[in-house]
Amino acid sequence: MKRPLAYSALFLSCVLAGCASQPTVAPAPAGVAVPAAAPAIASAPVAQKRPFLVTAPHGAARQDEYYWLRDDTRKDADMLAYLKAENAWTDQAMAPLATLRDGLYDELVGRVKQDDASVPYLRDGYWYYTRYETGKEYPIHARRKGSMDAAEQVMFDVNQMAEGKSFFQFARIEVSPDGRLAAFTYDDVGRRQMVVQVKDLESGEVLPDRITGASNGLMWGDDNRTLYYIENDPKTLLSKRVKRHVLGTPAASDTVVYEEKDDTFYMGIGRTRSDDYLCISVSSTVSSETRCTDADAPGEFRVLAPRQRDFEYQADHLNGRWVITTNWDATNFRVMSLADGQPWGDRNLWREMIPHSPEVLVSGVTLFKDFVVVSERSGGLQRLRLRDWDGGRNEFVQADEEAYAMGLSVNAEPDTDWLRYTYTSLTTPATTYEINTRTGERRLLKEQPVLGGFDKANYATERLWATARDGTKVPVSVLYRKGFSKDGTAPLYLYSYGSYGSSSDPRFNENVISLVDRGVVYAVAHIRGGQEMGRQWYEDGKLLRKVNTFTDFIDVTDFLVAEGYAHEDRVAAMGGSAGGLLMGAIANMAPEKYAAIVAHVPFVDVVTTMLDESIPLTTNEFDEWGNPKDPVYYDYMLSYSPYDQVSAQAYPPMLVTTGLWDSQVQYFEPAKWVARLRDRKTGDNPLLLRTNMEAGHGGKSGRFQRYRERAEEYAFVLHHLGVPAR
Repeated sequence: MKRPLAYSALFLSCVLAGCASQPTVAPAPAGVAVPAAAPAIASAPVAQKRPFLVTAPHGAARQDEYYWLRDDTRKDADMLAYLKAENAWTDQAMAPLATLRDGLYDELVGRVKQDDASVPYLRDGYWYYTRYETGKEYPIHARRKGSMDAAEQVMFDVNQMAEGKSFFQFARIEVSPDGRLAAFTYDDVGRRQMVVQVKDLESGEVLPDRITGASNGLMWGDDNRTLYYIENDPKTLLSKRVKRHVLGTPAASDTVVYEEKDDTFYMGIGRTRSDDYLCISVSSTVSSETRCTDADAPGEFRVLAPRQRDFEYQADHLNGRWVITTNWDATNFRVMSLADGQPWGDRNLWREMIPHSPEVLVSGVTLFKDFVVVSERSGGLQRLRLRDWDGGRNEFVQADEEAYAMGLSVNAEPDTDWLRYTYTSLTTPATTYEINTRTGERRLLKEQPVLGGFDKANYATERLWATARDGTKVPVSVLYRKGFSKDGTAPLYLYSYGSYGSSSDPRFNENVISLVDRGVVYAVAHIRGGQEMGRQWYEDGKLLRKVNTFTDFIDVTDFLVAEGYAHEDRVAAMGGSAGGLLMGAIANMAPEKYAAIVAHVPFVDVVTTMLDESIPLTTNEFDEWGNPKDPVYYDYMLSYSPYDQVSAQAYPPMLVTTGLWDSQVQYFEPAKWVARLRDRKTGDNPLLLRTNMEAGHGGKSGRFQRYRERAEEYAFVLHHLGVPAR
């Protein structure tokens, strides 16, 4: 029988099994000013240990004394009381930094232009845009017919929709082909289980049709009354079935048009660029498959090319042909085409448009009537390349700095000479341009305003190359305020992610200005596991090479210290989700190198999670981490899993965050990790767990709530880096 927690609303002196001593702060290096020490406060909660054996099919077993913290209903009294106790402990531990935290919050919010709006884009005769009003948390989605001088039509005021809700995510809008209806999705729990509804934009009425348990995917049929959506599995939350809903009919009678039997695949739906086809795409880490049907006469969804392990492709259609980006005989992907009239299903009929290059990763192709835009990675940077359909023109969209990120903006209509794209760097706020692909004329449409006295001329960025322990050159992007001296005394805040082939591009982050203005150097480590340097960069940071991700980060840390960008005792590290796994790994492998670690929604219980296929998203991850049912992968994953590798050693000050309703990294992973860390670690450095009891993986909803979370993080980091309050 479970024992109740002895928990007080004010605080508690001991919880469940004992007490932990009050944390202290490690001394700063000589000559560095430190804020006054926080007064002594109550002891940290210590979770009860309850024996529980986790076994693998091959016979391996591990004791998990905190497994009881998992409750899929989120209702267990002991578990909830423990999380609340940890929150109370964090409140008390952070109380001495309240002035700093509140000042940081004011700074962060003070940079936001509160009555801002997106760049309008044209689609089917309407100009669509999103705007915010001063003091309001959520956006207003609107459009104007014909021109921006026409009367505004508010489609959705999310502020009104979110009234009375502690969490609200408005996720997707899909307007019908005739422009009269808008299907939309939202989540008011935080589990990313969407509700689908439809609004009549002419009358303003929300129709009675209501679908639950869906993903974000939506697709209209040409008849303007048939809506396709993706239904999730209620337990694993995997996207399982594409259904067809006819407006005015019960959702219970919706027709299944496709069901995915393989739980390692994700699913998406959408119309081709030509609008000629409705398509269903499925993909795993190492395979993909697309099936489509005619939009004007939907029937069977036919396969464009059948799935095969280690064969990936993405397909779109325009100008009487299919254009396919694929890794078929091309590690970094190449671009192929298939003319209309050719049979589907045989990729030997594909013809090469853009050949493979070992130096260039092709990440996507966007089709226009008279040209093609290739999104690629080369030289460690995200770039755009313009090409004619016949290959006659082949040129980069030009950049203005040595380290930057470039991507496509909204280009809703293919029949245009103008290409819209976004540009950003560590010093340049997100900027939207359009360029005339015939004349070369470039127009600045918008640079994201940053208030509070920000002037990008005050900051400098560098692109560096650190040498990893195996000799690999790892790119690093660095930001600091001009006047910075590389004398080895500065504090450093180092960020990375390093998983799923997701690259950590050097994008502008207005929040870190609050760190940099206080003398902190901000750096992004482009470690293996992303795709900054091509597909092999990803392959070298997953499965049985995953440890490269962690050692790259540690080696970048050593490099920046050795090069004078930071003092060895003044380095803080931050990562979230799979980047939180990175934080957990470096905390075990090299705790002495970090003055503070922040781990947001961290994936830290790798082996237990990957053994349990009932946990959402587990089966999709086997080709990223490995399947621990195989002893080879089990042993390797166990060797770095942060929860399993917690030991009796001194850990740096750590701030860990999670969301009770997180569907991607379940709350119990960081909760268990903190409980075990507190039990086993030596020394008195603080260990804080902040659980958002009303949110999921992305934290609280609303644009200002996230700044409160960031302000708390920055106050924690600045304090432990020895940066004086101001």
